[in-house]
Amino acid sequence: MTNELSPSRRGLLIGAVQLAAAFGLRRPSSAVERLPKMIVTRDPNCGCCGNWVTHVKAAGFPVEVIEVADVAPLKLKLGVPDALSSCHTAEIGGYVVEGHVPAEAIKRLLAERSKATGLAVAGMPVGSPGMEVPGQAPDAYDVMVFSAGRQNVFARYRGLQQI
Repeated sequence: MTNELSPSRRGLLIGAVQLAAAFGLRRPSSAVERLPKMIVTRDPNCGCCGNWVTHVKAAGFPVEVIEVADVAPLKLKLGVPDALSSCHTAEIGGYVVEGHVPAEAIKRLLAERSKATGLAVAGMPVGSPGMEVPGQAPDAYDVMVFSAGRQNVFARYRGLQQI
C-alpha cells in the first residue's frame, strides 16, 4: 500500500493552501479599504481646501464634501479652539480634523483611538498638504491634538515628512 496522495486529494490540498494564502494576503488591503468616511466642510472658493481633499482621497479616505459660505459655526459647534482654526473642518470616526493635517497623522489618530476632540494644523503652513508652493521650501509645522482646554503637539512635520 502506498502513502501517495491521489491527484485529486493533492490538487484539493494545494488549492486549499492557495486559497488560504490569498485570503491572508488580502487582509491588509481590506483594512485600508475600511477607513471611515470623512466629511469635509469647506468654503467653495478656497483652492487649498480642494487640494487637501485630493491629498486625503489619495491616501484612501472616502470623502464627502459639504460647501458652505461660513464654516465658523461648525468649528464652534465641534469645539475647535480659535487658536487652531484654519480654512476647512473635517469629521471622521468621532474626531475633528482642522486644517491641513497630513493623512498619515489622521490614520495614526484613528489607530490609537486617542481620547481627544481631534487634530489641527493652525493657519496654512507652506508645504503642508494642500499648501504646496512650487519653488518654495516647506515650513516646519506642528499637528496639534486637542480637546476641551487642552492642546499638545501630536507630531511635527516639514511638508509631508514627519520630523
